[in-house]
Amino acid sequence: MSNAASGLPVGRGLGCLIIAGAVWGTAGAAASLIHRTSDMGPVALSFWRCAAGLVLLTAVRALRRPVSSAPRQPLGRRAARATATGLGLAVFQAAYFAAVSATGLAVATVVTLGTGPVLVALAARLTMGERLGRGGAVAVAGVLLGLGVVTLGGAGATVRPWGVLLAVVSAGGQCAMTLLARRRGRQGRADASAAAVDTFAGASLWLLPLALAGGLLPQIARPTLFLLLFAYLAAVPTALAYTLYFAGAAVVRSATVAVIMLLEPVGATVLGFALLGERLTATTLTGIALMLTSVAGLASAEARGATPEPVHG
Repeated sequence: MSNAASGLPVGRGLGCLIIAGAVWGTAGAAASLIHRTSDMGPVALSFWRCAAGLVLLTAVRALRRPVSSAPRQPLGRRAARATATGLGLAVFQAAYFAAVSATGLAVATVVTLGTGPVLVALAARLTMGERLGRGGAVAVAGVLLGLGVVTLGGAGATVRPWGVLLAVVSAGGQCAMTLLARRRGRQGRADASAAAVDTFAGASLWLLPLALAGGLLPQIARPTLFLLLFAYLAAVPTALAYTLYFAGAAVVRSATVAVIMLLEPVGATVLGFALLGERLTATTLTGIALMLTSVAGLASAEARGATPEPVHG
């Protein structure tokens, strides 16, 4: 079954999202290793990540010279979309880092990623009439339970209200970006690489002042390793993953998108065990199994229930 607005089959859209979520899970490990080779702060890294992704995708598009079936948009409208989606990405990242600083990694992660699908489901129902359904609600509950087990299981987490509020703001940024991507696809403007370029451009402009305030240029202890790690971060979990994300988000229901993206902490947990020496407990494995089962069930329901959608202006 394909989406009438974009022509991309829903099954392929789900595949794009699953790959993007899994690849995003490697970004944390790459960032952790980058922090070990330099004193680059998280906001500066976010800025350089978006800026490098923008350069890479712009270069690829220039070399390929793709012929897009999506209608051309006026420059002002495209700039407005870039500003909006870029702001969503910038808020998502900057508020999350602030939440980590305020209330710790475990609580910030579970609140941000756990609140995101709920906000997306509510907003998609109110603004686009998308219904999650009983099976979808059960799958979302299973994923959120698994996320809580993975993130908080065995951890002595401290909850601070200010940090929780920042995490909810971060989830709001993720919600806005997801809904804008979905609306863009429903309107027939589903050029995924163009959407990623616009988002990176907008996010870079929003993040630049924060990065300048915190220190834009790092001191690098091991330049070769730093450059290799940063090149991977910019190319794979940024340029490639966000292109796949926007391709999938254009044809898959918004709440399903938000839930599938919770594969990111699964990948990050596995990589933390494999590369960074972190402990993988039975509790963590149980949470991962619950998340993967729920995501698989939700993806299967999405593929079975896919129906063509009208193009909205």
